[in-house]
Formats: sequence, structure tokens, C-alpha cells
Amino acid sequence: MAPVHAQQAPVSKEQAPAGESRKIQQVEVKGAAASYDPRRDDTASKIVVNNEEIVKYGDTNVLDVLKRVPGVTVSSSGRGGEIRMRGLGNGYTQILLNGERAPAGFDISSLSPEVIERIEVLRAASAEFSTQSIAGTINVVLKKSVKAAQRELKLGYGHGAAQNSPTASLQLSDKLGKLSYSFAMNVFQNRFTNEPETTESFFNPAGVMTGLRQSETPQDARISAVNLTPRINYTFENGDTLTSQTFANWANFSQVEAGRIETLLGPIPAYPRLDQSMTNHNHVFREELNWVHKFESGAKLDAKLSGLYVGAGNSMYRFGGGNPAATPLRAFIESDAAIRGLTSTGKYTSSRFEGHALAFGWDGGYQSGDDRRLERDAAAPAVPLPGGDEFYESAVSRLAVYGQDEWNVTPAWSVYLGARWEGIRTSTEGNTYAQVKNNSSVLSPIAQTLYKIPGTKGDQLRLAVTRTYKAPNQQQIIPHRFTSVNNSQTEPDSIGNPNLKPELALGIDASYEHYWAEGALLSASVSSRRITDYTRSLVVFDGARWVSTPTNSGNAKTYGVELEAKFPLKAVMETTTNLDLRASLSRNWSTVDSVPGPDNRLDGQTPLSATLGADYKTGALTLGGSYVFKNGGFVRVSGNQISYQSVRRDLDLYALWKFTPKLQLRVATANLLAQDNISQSSYTTAAGTQTSRTLNPVHRSVRATVEMKF
Repeated sequence: MAPVHAQQAPVSKEQAPAGESRKIQQVEVKGAAASYDPRRDDTASKIVVNNEEIVKYGDTNVLDVLKRVPGVTVSSSGRGGEIRMRGLGNGYTQILLNGERAPAGFDISSLSPEVIERIEVLRAASAEFSTQSIAGTINVVLKKSVKAAQRELKLGYGHGAAQNSPTASLQLSDKLGKLSYSFAMNVFQNRFTNEPETTESFFNPAGVMTGLRQSETPQDARISAVNLTPRINYTFENGDTLTSQTFANWANFSQVEAGRIETLLGPIPAYPRLDQSMTNHNHVFREELNWVHKFESGAKLDAKLSGLYVGAGNSMYRFGGGNPAATPLRAFIESDAAIRGLTSTGKYTSSRFEGHALAFGWDGGYQSGDDRRLERDAAAPAVPLPGGDEFYESAVSRLAVYGQDEWNVTPAWSVYLGARWEGIRTSTEGNTYAQVKNNSSVLSPIAQTLYKIPGTKGDQLRLAVTRTYKAPNQQQIIPHRFTSVNNSQTEPDSIGNPNLKPELALGIDASYEHYWAEGALLSASVSSRRITDYTRSLVVFDGARWVSTPTNSGNAKTYGVELEAKFPLKAVMETTTNLDLRASLSRNWSTVDSVPGPDNRLDGQTPLSATLGADYKTGALTLGGSYVFKNGGFVRVSGNQISYQSVRRDLDLYALWKFTPKLQLRVATANLLAQDNISQSSYTTAAGTQTSRTLNPVHRSVRATVEMKF
């Protein structure tokens, strides 16, 4: 809630009756909503990225937005990139869409920044949201605000050495008495080429090279997407509100690649020539009804009912050859999936007890899905192969109940106490394996506190103790094998593990924050997580092929330090220059007790990341830039398996020129340093070591966007 201040306004003698000029006073109550800062005032620690920050660089991909947020890293800015907090991937960071977990199969990189109202980054768990958030939670909130007679159109085009990407977005909103509505639509396309280069090396136990292969895989790809977010809100006579929020997303992806492997030493692979073409379509439709009722006592009930449908389809042609000893590969693979779900959430809040903000709520839902995978000879796609087609059905039911209280103990000290019980039941069955059921439940107590140090202008301390977890996703527990073409230690098949258990974590976060001027912040925080039943992917040889499978393997510990500073130049010196500066630094460590060191870190954890940024405004022109650094290094996945990720440096610049209050031009550049991505994996057995190293080129690009209001 925003603080409210009472302000006394003087009344002149001419306005007051005789003899009462000093007795009658006028009291004016003003709501200081603008002075409310959730980062500073909420007991639960969070960072809020508003729409202005989201669209600043003209990004077409929400992953590019998040890479600049303090404490957040992105594995890659392209399709399928993974969002990470504390440098942790593999599902440790929870991604929410309007407070609910993003639907399975939804690629967040297809979500346009234009349809996002704000992004909330929660470093510590809260009872209101799912506690499947060992590293933290990122909640993407779609546009909800309705402004009278708002009309906005944006047209953009991006170009680079390897990409072309036109975009268009439209925002409409208005009020008609007790009815208000908004409609946002975004359309974008990105066509790009890529030429990854891979080197495979083989060494015997004595360290002598016995094999060397080099390959190039030119790729030509295109992604097209449409986002729609219509919203209708109606206010009843008694003050109740009913809101319909729709989210529809259509995305199509296609790619053609021609792989060629040149063997310089040793035996040639089964398919040194591999041509592949793939098309993928994904569509998501979610409808949410939200009813809010305020009681005379001041309590409020906020209830939601939402339905979900996700459809996905994928088709691929594979043509392999070049080795006389291997039968030529001619495969047509088709897979389809459909997910249907119904969710009910609710929150009852009460301020009946002075100084307390009590809340109780529920979050339950049911989701069913079916998948099919067909594999044919490409020359005769109507004829099934001897292995047969594969069909799967799944069901997920979940229920969570929670309670929480934000208690203002004193004007300087507030405490948040909460608890959430969450249970998940999954069931999968298919024509190639028996039914698999998996049940898990977790009780998560949570405590957070905020203490504003007396006698200081803006110094405060935070502390949070949480219990969180990570449940295995359905793909990890289905015992279905996905095969690789040139099977090896570094290119294995993958198969799920129906006996996989959830990972549990006990976490502690502490921070110091210093506010000394408007928009000025210095912050230092430390954190730690102790994880039990840690899950990692183990690569083993099953007698015929190399296979990767997820396995619970011991315990892990992770801890980190984050520093952040942001302030206008006016806060540190006397100047009229409108320059805002910001910087952040994150250092992370982790160990896995079941893996020998050194470098036995969690899931390729990013050990060090940093951001630098500046925004300068003069008249109608605004200029800015952002530099993002992400360290890499080696990670020992197991006693036999090591992976490597290269250092990453990104420099982006933008300029915004406001011709009129209703017309402006935004120009932005991305990846100015054009630093290539390098990844590597190696596997050692008694017969020797195999290493695979891949270089993915990164290219510069520029984008211009015309923004019009009418």
C-alpha cells in the first residue's frame, strides 16, 4: 500500500469568519503513491523492472531485457535461452507469468517485451507464490493498466550481419463508464543464419591423440510470433470488480542445416554428412477471470479461475550418409503435444489487527496432456518403422495452501512470516512403458524481516530464512529415450528417471541497503543454500549406446555475494547534468559433495557476472548504454565428465529522440563487441578422453523503432 500523508493548508482571514481566523483549519489528504518504492518499502525483498526500463533498448526478446537486471544472467539471448539467478540453471530459477508458473512447452523468448507491464525479481521465496524457487523467482506481469483513450503504435526493423527482424505492436485502451478495456498486440519475425564450428578430439590414456574431427553446420532459421493480451474490467455498484485477462501466443520456428564432418585422424563417424530440416509451431491460450470483493470490515477477497491450452507440433527430416560401412539415414520424425489445464487461486487479506496484514490463500489445479512421436523412412512417411510409434498421456494435479502475515512491529521494524504447503501428483503412461506415478509434497516455512536503522536517512537491513524445493519436470521422469545420430560420450541419448526425487533447500539471505537521495541506492547482500538430493545428469554406457539420465546424487551448497549501486549524478555532485549511473556485481560459489574437485560446481553455475549502465538526457534526446560481463570456466559434472563455458561480454547502446509528445524514434544497437560463444564438454573412460568444442558466432545488429501515440 502507498503511504498517505495529511497536509495542513493555511486559510486566509478573508476566507474565515470573523474571530475564527486562527481557529479554522483546512486539512487536505494526499495519497503519495509516487513515493512508494516496493524495492525500499516492502518487507519481502524484490526488484521491480518497470515498462519504461523494459522497452528502453527496443528489444524484441525478453531474454535480452533480463540479461541487464542485477543478479540475473541468461545462458544465451537467442531462442531457448535459460534465465538464471545466482548463476544457476536447470530449473532452479522459477519463472512465473502473472503469478502462475509458465506453462510447459512455452518458450519465454517468444514473449514480446511490449506486452509486459513489469518484471518482479524476488530473491527470497514468499508464501504467496510457489516455493519451487531455490535460486529465486522472476514474475513477468502482463499489461493490466487501463488509461483513458490510449492509442499507441510502434513499428520497428532490426538488421545485422546474420539477421533481419521486422516488428509491430499496437496498444489500445479506454473507459466506458464502469467498463474499461485494453488491447495489446505484438507481431515480430526474426530470420537469422548461424555457422557453428565443432572440433572433436580423441586421446588415449597416455595422452596421445588418436582422433581428430572438424565440422561446420551452416544454419538458416526463422522465428515468427504473435502475442495478444486483451483485458476487460467491470466495476459493480458495490465496488466489486470482475476482470477478464486473455493471453494468446502463436510462435513458429523453422530451421535448415547442413552438417559436414571432416575426419583428419582416426575412424570416421557413422554419418559424416547430416542434413536436417525442422519446423516447430507452438501456441498458447490462457483465459483468466479475476473477481475482487471488498468487505465492510476492510478485508478483501481476490479469486482467480483460469483455463489453459498449449499445443505444439514438430516435424524433422534427417538425411545422413558419407560412411560406406553405415546404412544411409533417411528419417522423418513427427511429434505433437497438447496440454489442457484448469487453475483456481485465491487470496483473502485482512487488516483487522492493527499493524498486521494477514493473508490466507490457495492455489490448485489439474493439467492433462498427450504426446505422440512418429518416426518413418523419409522416402515412405506413411509406413511405420519396425520400432513402432510412441504415444504418451500425462496428468498433473497440485494443491497449495498458505498463510502469511506482514507485521509492522515498530515504525522501523517489520516482519514477514509465512508458511506454504504444496503437493504435486503426476502420472504418465505410454505404449512403450508401464504407468509411472510420482507424488511429492513440501512444507515451506518462510521468515523475512526489514529493519530501518534509527538516526539514519535511509539505511536498512534485511534478513530472510526460507525452505524451497525443485520438483522434477515430467520430461525428467518419463522413461522414454531420445536418440542422438552420432552417439558418443559427448553426444549421448537421453532418458528420464521415474524414481527421481525433489531437491530440497534451506536458504538464508541478508542484505544492507543505503538510500541517500531520490533514485540513489547502494546495496550489499549475501546468500546461502544447502540442497539435498541434488539432481545431475549422468552419462553411462548401457552396453550398446551412451545414455544421459537425471539422477539424485548427494548434496550441494551454494553461496554468493551481490553488490549494486545506482544513482543520478546529482546525488554525488552539484550539477545540472541529467545522468543516471548503475552498476552491479555478483560472485557465486558452489560445491557438490558427490563429485570430486576441483570445479565441482552446480549445473554450470556462472561464478561472476557484472553490469554497467548509464542514461543521459538533454532536451528531447536520451542516450544510454549497457555493458554486461559473464564469466565462464570449467565445471566437473562427474568424476568422468567436464564441461566448459566461455566468458561473455555484451555492449548495447540506444538513443531516443522525442520529436513531439506523441512521436518518437528509438535506435538501438546490440552485441557491439561481437564476442563468439564457446562451449566444450569432455568425457574420460579407461580407453581415453573424448572432447567436443563448439564455437557459435555472434554478430552485431541495429534496430530502429518509430513510436506513435494518437
